Amino acid sequence: MKMKKTIVVLLIGLAVGWVTLGGTQVIMHSTSDTEFCLSCHTMQIPYEEYQGSIHFSNAKGIRAECSDCHIPSDPIGYVWTKIRASKDIYHEFVTGKIDDEEKYEEHRMEMAQMVWDQMKSNDSATCRSCHELDAMDTYEQSEDAIKMHDYGGANNLTCIDCHKGVAHFPPVAEMDSEAYDNLVSETENTPESAKHVYTVSSAEMGEFGRINPAVALEVLSASDTERQVLLQGYQMQGAEQVLYMGEGQRSIIASLTDAGQAGLKVGEYKEDEYGNKWRRAELTATISSPVLPSSESLWAYAEELDNVYCSACHAKIPATHFTVNAWGPVAKGMGERTDISELDLEILTKYFQNHAKDVAGSDH
Repeated sequence: MKMKKTIVVLLIGLAVGWVTLGGTQVIMHSTSDTEFCLSCHTMQIPYEEYQGSIHFSNAKGIRAECSDCHIPSDPIGYVWTKIRASKDIYHEFVTGKIDDEEKYEEHRMEMAQMVWDQMKSNDSATCRSCHELDAMDTYEQSEDAIKMHDYGGANNLTCIDCHKGVAHFPPVAEMDSEAYDNLVSETENTPESAKHVYTVSSAEMGEFGRINPAVALEVLSASDTERQVLLQGYQMQGAEQVLYMGEGQRSIIASLTDAGQAGLKVGEYKEDEYGNKWRRAELTATISSPVLPSSESLWAYAEELDNVYCSACHAKIPATHFTVNAWGPVAKGMGERTDISELDLEILTKYFQNHAKDVAGSDH
């Protein structure tokens, strides 16, 4: 009788355990599929964004569902993610925190950052369940992609550091005008005695043309309203209407009129390894635009721009990663994906170019 009772108890325990564990597994699995996610009204916006991504439709016919990207497969990560997701149910049915598009956009950064932090903490585990560096066919990748994956591997970056907008629209990055206004206000303290100054916006040179933002100038003389400055750069044969930062370095520092070109003091042309001919050139001009006595505040402002408009979407890339000539098209291409102003993009580009790997350690 004791043996029978023991067997009955064991069978009942097994049954209860099977029902409990099995039922829990069924519930956990059922609440992880895309259909369940979409049962919440607030998931319609991210779902529509996801439908336009390569993870929804691609040439290979492979679709990554919501759970593939948002729920880690390891037991602890799986359970912890499900527990955290309970807040979504609470906000869906109780608070209505993101129940319309306006509210959703208001909280987009907060929600995105939470997901980015989670993926950063687990080394992008869900990404790596499908994508592994060792399995990538580099012959099928662009040259830039190869370089960035090598850079990421060498610098302990994880997938989400660079692929933040891969399935959903990233938060719109914007920087208010206060930082630039503060920069301009600093120019009011630039002394007349300053021997070197930096432009914070385009500086007109009268009939000679225009100097670009973030350009270093030598001051020859100054008054309350004007400065006579010496602009030094390089001219390339065939593109005499502009001055470049250095020989072979296609960073434009000024645009010249015919009068400006006629007023240049120039050296002899020398041919570079690519067959282009360059010569040193300088121009004495008068400007009245605001200037700073050093580049410190200007580059600090540029770093803020980098943090807002660049690092919000991918890992921060050091200026020394590219050359002067490479930074121009890279910054322009990335800038087109943001709302950065033309002036801010020019300042940011000049920051990268003045700290590029082929000028690092120089006096730029």
